[in-house]
Amino acid sequence: MPASARPKPALIAENDKPHYFGHRDRLRARLFESGPEALQDYELLELLLFAAIPRRDVKPIAKAMLAEFKDLWTLLNSKPERLRAFGLSDSVVASLLATGAVALRAQKGVVTKGPLLNSWQRIVDYCRAAMAHENKEQFRLLFFDRKNHLISEEVHQRGTIDHTPVYPREVVQRALEVGAGALVLVHNHPSGDPSPSKDDIEMTRAIADACRPLGIAIHDHIIVGSSDVTSFKALGLL
Repeated sequence: MPASARPKPALIAENDKPHYFGHRDRLRARLFESGPEALQDYELLELLLFAAIPRRDVKPIAKAMLAEFKDLWTLLNSKPERLRAFGLSDSVVASLLATGAVALRAQKGVVTKGPLLNSWQRIVDYCRAAMAHENKEQFRLLFFDRKNHLISEEVHQRGTIDHTPVYPREVVQRALEVGAGALVLVHNHPSGDPSPSKDDIEMTRAIADACRPLGIAIHDHIIVGSSDVTSFKALGLL
């Protein structure tokens, strides 16, 4: 065969490229040129999956996952086994969970800057991000110093779908251990309704009564629902 009649190797390589190669380049270009606001949620998820799944069309996977989890934050904070159900390898699952963890820690870092009164909405936003997706109750403590700077935050107790045992003496003991002058109590309602129950109100009052003689203030008790939060202070319960 004459040399002029042979197919050009470069042309063959170009034609053999999967259709999604150009899609990936275009999606990256839109991100760089127009910012993340120009991309839909499934497209942002595609960008995360590109690096972990280099040789597969990930758009169907991204759309299927969002249909299941409803939003990106719930997806990035889900259980590993739920992500594996989409045929994802452990390395891909780890990348997604690490992305969620990085975002949450970055948000927590913002909360620690400045006094409480200057960043109250950020604290509420952080609590929602950390807890709204949880399918079991957990009780968190945010510890503040005398100048209302956040000095520590931790999950104090984990419970069932509708109950978390909390003991005022243990809360006080932990506050003294970290040298806190004030607390914000936070727990979630996996049912989605952030309205306080009778037990929530009684438990909060018991903690406040235990802290008061030691000069430890309770700034608020926040209940996190699936799409909203309730503040005991705003309700006049503190």
